[in-house]
Amino acid sequence: MKPRAPWMVKLVLRLFSILPLPLNHFIGSIVGLYLYTVPSKSKRVVRTNVKLCFPDLNENDIKRLVKNSLIEAGKGFTELGFIWFNDFNNNSKYIKNIVGIEHINSEQPAILLVPHFGCWEITGRVISLNRPVTFLYKPLKNEGLEGLVLSRRQIGDLQMATADKNGVIKLQRSLNNKELIGILPDQDPGQEGSLMAPFFSHDIRTMTLLVKLARKSNTRVLMTWAERLSHGSGYILNIKPVNVLSESNNLDDDVALMNKAIEDLVRTKPEQYLFNYKRFKSIVRY
Repeated sequence: MKPRAPWMVKLVLRLFSILPLPLNHFIGSIVGLYLYTVPSKSKRVVRTNVKLCFPDLNENDIKRLVKNSLIEAGKGFTELGFIWFNDFNNNSKYIKNIVGIEHINSEQPAILLVPHFGCWEITGRVISLNRPVTFLYKPLKNEGLEGLVLSRRQIGDLQMATADKNGVIKLQRSLNNKELIGILPDQDPGQEGSLMAPFFSHDIRTMTLLVKLARKSNTRVLMTWAERLSHGSGYILNIKPVNVLSESNNLDDDVALMNKAIEDLVRTKPEQYLFNYKRFKSIVRY
């Protein structure tokens, strides 16, 4: 018997899927404001991360960024149902512009570097309408939720690869077939497959897989993100070549370049970065 996702989770996500995006994001904003108003765990994590990344901000600016970050995180939660429970073509209607589409309209393989910035869930769904893409993901411990997540992510030409040896082989095979692969490297992968690398001037555990695959396959890396537009008006999908391979041919330098590219993106609209994730847990206690 297949494990089922908690019925309440599916009900809530399906409810958000039928709401117009402006209303969906409005409710998400209310959720974020609630998390900011009360002494929530999310607020504590975001504040810790903001202070680590932007130590020169004054208290008022810290509060403003924490609040805006939680508002965007709230939108990220409510839009999940809107994206997952609508089909890929419906998702694509909310992409108001694609900047850099020419970088995937070719037969050359590429690695999509997708930070937890803006609406990352929509990136693979829309891009797979142009070319097959395989994304690396870490399975959830809750088998019911895992089944739900996989069923909403692995559809059509969007395939998933587990973050293990078999998944890496699947990614390598996709590159060999001149396909696209996607990796979200800005999360703590644990000690295995990581090294300490600078991110906002702090050395933290960082995934090495993306740069290893890029160097081994001599493959282009494309920074890919969907900027969330205001008032629920949609998204701008951005695809931009970035260099993550150092002239020194040194793994530490490669990973540092990758983190710097992510950091540069975060600085453009820091409120849209997932600051309520414990990115610095290898050096601080939350």
